[in-house]
Amino acid sequence: MNRAPNRRSPLPMLGVSLLIAIGLFAVPKASSFGMQQDQQPDNTRMNKGDASKDATTADQQKMNPNDREMSRKIRAEIMKDKSLSTYAHNVKIITQDGKVTLRGPVRTQDEKANVESKASAIAGDGNVTSEIEITRPKS
Repeated sequence: MNRAPNRRSPLPMLGVSLLIAIGLFAVPKASSFGMQQDQQPDNTRMNKGDASKDATTADQQKMNPNDREMSRKIRAEIMKDKSLSTYAHNVKIITQDGKVTLRGPVRTQDEKANVESKASAIAGDGNVTSEIEITRPKS
């Protein structure tokens, strides 16, 4: 009653591996998704302002618990408001020793005022500096 162990053929596993490899090479290049090689992302102009030595940037965010918590609360309030555009939801919030700087583009003056008021309600009047710019959608 000695039976030889039942061995599986390696061919099915080889076939699956080959299909996966072919699938990886069949993915189109990023440039074929409608973006031309020389076309710049929408926010390229906005990011050039970060290169200035006087610019307040997100990496200057303080890591003390009070500043992190203030930034978190402001971000939560902004994200709760579903009437705001994606641009407004992505405004940079930089908190340094209780002082908040808001940077980035929004779509309308109303969005700018809305984001600023949410930040002021949490940080307090006089503790928010707005560097928000209004950027109209491209036609």
